[in-house]
Amino acid sequence: MTPAALAPGALADRIRAGGRAPMTTAGDDTAWRTLVVFSAYRVVLALGLSGAYAFLNAFFQLGTLQPGLAVTTLVTYAVASVLLVVPALLREPRLSLQVTAAVFVDVLAIVVLMHTSGGIRSGIGVSLLISLAAAGLITRGRLVFFHSAVAAIAILVEQAFQMWRFDAPASDFVQSGLTSMALFATAGLGWTLARYARTSETIAEQRTIDLANLSQINELVIRDMQDGFLVVDPEGTIRQSNPRAVQLLGPLPAGRRPLLAEYSPEIAQLMELWRRGPEVTYAPLRTPRSSSELGVRFVPIGGGETPPTVVFVEDVGRLRAQAQQLKLVALGRLTASIAHEIRNPLSSINHAAELLGESEPAQAGDERLLTIIRDNVHRLDRIVEEILYLNRRDRAEPEDIDSRAFLEQFVADFCSNEKVPPDGVVLDVRTALRMRFDRQHLHQVLWNLMRNAWRHGLKLRGSLRVSLSPADTPGMLALEVADDGPGVSPLAQVHLFEPFFTTEAQGTGLGLYIARELCEGNGARVEYREGGPGGRFRVTLKGT
Repeated sequence: MTPAALAPGALADRIRAGGRAPMTTAGDDTAWRTLVVFSAYRVVLALGLSGAYAFLNAFFQLGTLQPGLAVTTLVTYAVASVLLVVPALLREPRLSLQVTAAVFVDVLAIVVLMHTSGGIRSGIGVSLLISLAAAGLITRGRLVFFHSAVAAIAILVEQAFQMWRFDAPASDFVQSGLTSMALFATAGLGWTLARYARTSETIAEQRTIDLANLSQINELVIRDMQDGFLVVDPEGTIRQSNPRAVQLLGPLPAGRRPLLAEYSPEIAQLMELWRRGPEVTYAPLRTPRSSSELGVRFVPIGGGETPPTVVFVEDVGRLRAQAQQLKLVALGRLTASIAHEIRNPLSSINHAAELLGESEPAQAGDERLLTIIRDNVHRLDRIVEEILYLNRRDRAEPEDIDSRAFLEQFVADFCSNEKVPPDGVVLDVRTALRMRFDRQHLHQVLWNLMRNAWRHGLKLRGSLRVSLSPADTPGMLALEVADDGPGVSPLAQVHLFEPFFTTEAQGTGLGLYIARELCEGNGARVEYREGGPGGRFRVTLKGT
């Protein structure tokens, strides 16, 4: 049973509004089905009495005083019993009216048969107990005492008529009184059972709402949790998973429950090692389907030699990014203020170095010292500029950019400013879609990626390749920057987009981090792609 099927929200709303909710509907259905059974019992009773009169009357002594009236009553009772089944099946008119009509038919038929068979001594009146008990369970109210009163009055009136017309002994009134008392006792028992049924129904209704709400909460938590999870049985079959696991590990095969060894052999191997030494509950993982680092945690559930296991899959990169973000929140304000304070002294130092270079006469070695000053001032100024650029992520103003015109002009400007031969960059645009991106942000991202690619490439003809093509996701574009260098080592790939991580002595370690932040601010993402010669970075951005 799923939370969607239970609709707990609707249940709670209807209860708060004073309604009876679906449990009341279920109770009404039970009452109607009981009425149908009660009607079928009446048909069986009428046919049974008729059969007893026709074939076994030597034993039952039915209708001995007035055979003609007995036959008419039996036939009429049988026909009426059959007719009463129809409205019970149609559920029209209302329930209480049908039950009252059925009890009246029973009382009338049984009392008339009692009259034709010698009164209360015939024992037929006992059959009214079943009718009143059924009426009490169906109506679940005090209406059953009215039915009992009608039946008791009918029996007592019939007994009085027996004494007046057939000189029945007065002692028969004792049996009639006891039968009447039994009728009321049966009615009271039926009413009490019905009251307990109503209480149980209310409790069951509340429990159903609570369970439905709890089930829906569990489903929402499982669906929206940031970690993926798989439930694996002792045979290694995946019994359950959440959407996050599918995002991290790839889609599950449709139409069947796959084995964990088929779906993720890496996790299956780690689980086998964990079962041999369960003291190790956490293990790092990197799968071909995911470019990020994952962490796997195993938790056994239940008992047995090989219990079912819950496999939690965590995105370590996301956790690391969250931790890094917390650090940068405090660091960002500090660095921004420091950067502003550093910029003015740097300008003064650079200006003083220029004045020293123009002064005469220059002493031996001054030019080398001035070069060192200028280079370091330029490096510090670039660090300050990149730090200040971090604040521009949230001020993105995306626009539709003509892909080919922008990239051609950008490549020309890059080659001119970075002293790159024009034939060193190969541009390949394979789409007519326009790029949706902030122009200045895209310029900064591409400049960082291409400068890194040219620095690590062989600096030959075609060493730097820039391509734009449709991405696998509809409506998205893939902008790739690749070089022919040695690529990025697996150890360095983990830290590529961390701030201040660099493998160059003169690098700031902020280029790729700024590129990632600017991409995220424009609804895009940048990632390092393996599988090709050299380094290859891909920016997946929106296309229009």
